[in-house]
Formats: sequence, structure tokens, C-alpha cells
Amino acid sequence: MVLQQQSPTRWWGTARPSATVRITVSWDKSVYTLKADRNGHWKGVINTPAAGGPHTIALDDGEDKRVISDVLIGEVWLCAGQSNMEMPVMGGRNQPVLLADEILLNSHQPSIRLFHIKKNISDTPLTDCDAVWAPSTPAAVGSFSAVAYLFARQLQEKLGVPVGVIQAAYGATMIESWMSREALQAFPPMQPLDALNLQQAAHNHPAVAFHAMIHPIAGFAIRGTLWYQGEQNAGQPAKYRELLAAMVKDWRRRWEMGDWPFYYVQIAPFPYVRAGDKVPYLREAQQQAEQDIVNSGMAVSIDAGSRFTVHPPDKQVISKRLLCLALAGTYGWKGLPHRGPAFRKMEIKDNTVQLFFDHAKHGLTAYDQPLSCFEIAGEDRIFYPAKAVINAGGVRLEAEQVTAPVAVRYAFKDWVKGDLYNTAGFPAAPFRTDDW
Repeated sequence: MVLQQQSPTRWWGTARPSATVRITVSWDKSVYTLKADRNGHWKGVINTPAAGGPHTIALDDGEDKRVISDVLIGEVWLCAGQSNMEMPVMGGRNQPVLLADEILLNSHQPSIRLFHIKKNISDTPLTDCDAVWAPSTPAAVGSFSAVAYLFARQLQEKLGVPVGVIQAAYGATMIESWMSREALQAFPPMQPLDALNLQQAAHNHPAVAFHAMIHPIAGFAIRGTLWYQGEQNAGQPAKYRELLAAMVKDWRRRWEMGDWPFYYVQIAPFPYVRAGDKVPYLREAQQQAEQDIVNSGMAVSIDAGSRFTVHPPDKQVISKRLLCLALAGTYGWKGLPHRGPAFRKMEIKDNTVQLFFDHAKHGLTAYDQPLSCFEIAGEDRIFYPAKAVINAGGVRLEAEQVTAPVAVRYAFKDWVKGDLYNTAGFPAAPFRTDDW
């Protein structure tokens, strides 16, 4: 296993009723003495050292003795969400992960450990889950989250310390299933799921994934969380911003480790059949949530979608963008680019619009391709494709059909291929200047 370094790590378990539990750790020979209650439940805190290992941890309640061996100390991340987080390195049915063969060829990584929580739901909170720690080998990595594993491998390479990743993902789940009932009390009951034809999906009932896959590990010391979910809420974007913030607040409260970092992925382009016109608003809600969630960051994927699958094959670009967010935001790497251009303001003169952006210190680029995702509307609120040109200030727009522009949108569709970047190679997120 891997334990979070230099951290008060919470331990809990069961023993004989009222027994004294002694926990001995090999890194400094400390002995922690804990008392079980009348039902045999015990809990306590063990302080971990700087990264290293392997170590052993011995537990003894006077009758039963257990020794946990091959314990590494390093960085631990929880990786949760729906199918794009669940998508294993070996891919899905007729849906590959890009360069899976190369990933598996290089998957013998002794300093990486994987904790794969099997998919499960429950109407009541569980105290255990179906998972064991496994070393990084082709057999384990092949069935493990591609995004999570690739993040772990790159993080281990950059930091040079052991890395543990916990996968808690379940395809086709709405965010409400990952939230506790307490966190959902502030919201009205879930709307009917007819937009996505999921009325009978038990895994989308409120709190069921939380009960089975998050509650059992809440409190296990982590550095932070990666989240990739939202496709299943695409047809109902109105409350997603508030739901995501409420979920994070509730999880952090249960972990009792302060405001650990929360990095998440904006859903990728795809021609959604039933929710297409609402998808841009879900992406907008995801982007706005960053303002509400302290110590958070969003990885943009508007350039990394697939017209043929909701599971884009290029997981490496997503994991790399999450990695840059973590290295810059959590590990203090100064000067590392980690965000794409962010719309700041627009100026209108006659029939042209000039857009200005933040996070574009050295300018913008479309890599020698024409910009194709901008639209302009006048007072009639009808959007037309715009001719867009990168200039010294940002981007200049105009459209023959709009002589008096009032609003601009960029990549504000379900299926689109984003093409605006800063010179560091990070894409701009979809945006709009109107509130129609």
C-alpha cells in the first residue's frame, strides 16, 4: 500500500470488544495504543514520515496479530467519477485507449500502487469495500483507470516518490449518486431522468455510489482528489454548479484534512442525442464551479473529444493537464503553465469585435489552422459563424450577416473541436458573452 507522507493518517477497524489495540510502525518504532469500544470499534491517528519505504505496520489486540508489509510512504490521490474516469487502459468494447500497448509495456512501476474499488451501490452507508492494494503491473494496470494511472505515473516520475491512486468510478452515474443524503438536503429531489432515458437506473439513485464507494474510505489520508464526471448530468445542467460545490464541501468535511485540492475535467465534445442543446450549459456550470470551490482547478478537454464515442481515446492529454494543475497548484512548481486562455473582455467597434484574454502572456495560436469555433449575434440573438483572426490584442471577429454585433460565443455546442490555445499549448474553454 501507499500512505500519504508527512501526514496524520486516520486508522480504524474492529477488534475484540474493549480490547487494547497496539499499532507498531517500523519507520520510527513508535507504538500507538488505541482502545476499542464495547462493540470492538477502534480508531486513531498515525503520523507518517517523509516519502520512502518499504515499511511494516504491526497490529495486535492481545489475541489477533496482523502485519502489513511493503508499505510505501508517498503521495495518495483519490480518482472518482463516471465512465471517463472508469475507462481502463485496455479500453472498452470497440473503444480503445490511445497507445494502450505502450502504456502496458511500461507499466512495471514498483513505486506505484493501485487501489481499485469495484463498482457497487448501496441504499445505506457501508463500512467496507471490495478492493485490495496492488502493485503496478500489466495485469493490474490493464483494468485500472487510464486517467488515474497515467496521472500517477507522470506524478511519480516528476516527484520521484511513491504514488498511490484510489479508483472509485462507476459509468453512467449522475453526480447525485456520489453525494451523501446530508449534502443533498439543500436541493430539491432529483428530476425525472427521462432526458437520458435512465428512469430505472438504480446506480443513479441519490447517494448510492457514495454509500458504497466513498463512505468506506472517507478519512483515509490523501493529498487530493481528481474528478471526471458530468456527462450523465448533461441534460440537466441548471444545478450542477451548486451540486459539485456541495459534494466537495461534504467530502472534505468527512475527510477532516482541510481543503485538499480538487482537480476535475470539463466534459469532452460529443454529439449528444438527447441533451445536445444543454451540454454547453453543463460545461459552463463546471467552469463556474471553480469560483465556488477553493483550491480547485479544471482541465479543459474541448479539443480532445470524439464524434463517435463519449469516451475519447486520448487519456494522456487529460492526465497531463490534470498533472500540470497539481504540480503548479499543489506541489508549488513555479512558472509551470497549467491554464488555457480565459476570456476577459470584449470591445465592439462598428461591425467588428475585439476579444481579450487572460493566461495568454505570450499570445494565442491556432497552430496554423483557421479558427472555426467563434460565432457572433446581433440584437436578433441569431448566431452566425464568425471570421476570427488572432492579432496582437487577442482575437478579432466579424461576420457578414451581423452589422451590429452584441454577443459572442466560442465552442458553445455539444460537438465541436476547440482550436484556440495559448502558446504553452493549453486550450481555451468554451465561453459566451450573453446570458440568453
